[in-house]
Amino acid sequence: MSADALSLLMGLVLAHLVGDFLLQPRTWVEERYRLRHRSPRLLQHAGLHGLLAGGVLLMASAATPRGLAAVLLGALTVAASHWLIDLAKARLPAGELRWFLLDQASHLLVLLGLWLAWLGSLAPLRELAAWLASPTVLGMAAAYLLVTRPLSIAIALVMQRWSEQLEETGTLASAGARIGVLERLLVLTLVLLDQLTAVGFLLAAKSVLRFGDLRDSRDRKLTEYVLLGTLLSVSTTLVLGMLVRLLLLEG
Repeated sequence: MSADALSLLMGLVLAHLVGDFLLQPRTWVEERYRLRHRSPRLLQHAGLHGLLAGGVLLMASAATPRGLAAVLLGALTVAASHWLIDLAKARLPAGELRWFLLDQASHLLVLLGLWLAWLGSLAPLRELAAWLASPTVLGMAAAYLLVTRPLSIAIALVMQRWSEQLEETGTLASAGARIGVLERLLVLTLVLLDQLTAVGFLLAAKSVLRFGDLRDSRDRKLTEYVLLGTLLSVSTTLVLGMLVRLLLLEG
């Protein structure tokens, strides 16, 4: 994939982020949910996205044999699709993460289609498919998947004999499991990047954050339980990350 092609894709994504999150006031969103297709702000928002995408395509046309007609067609495609997607989202319940993610994914798919049409080739998709099917990527994907729910279940089973001895700790439901998943994802990433020193800083930061709670609770069982769970979570992730580096990245 050429640098110009990748720059065009990144430019279209950047234009989308600017239009959706920097140049869209909250009042526009509220009006869209209230008036739906009658909202002037929805039309204005879609037109803004068309202008931003058109500007990116206009700059890209200097390096590719594309005329002004192709730029206008691309801008109209982005504006019209953005209006339709946001209108569809306005008919769904507001404030739900799944609809937000679906909305953003739909916009990005439109931009991806526009990018491929501008290039006039499906070669980038074939390159992406070949990259995703490589042993390194598949192995890393398996490692990241393993440190989420599978390892959470395994650690919970190991810790079960001690968790039954704890009284009500007053913490958020499932918060510990979510923290553990995020912690392992971060540790695995740092190990794969060969940043073991940063793992030490992560453990130190977590110890500082938990020190006050554990000290105030004066519960030795809880202190030991947290320390054991943290060390088990981090050590298994460290071993997994080192195995991935040894077998896939350095092999």
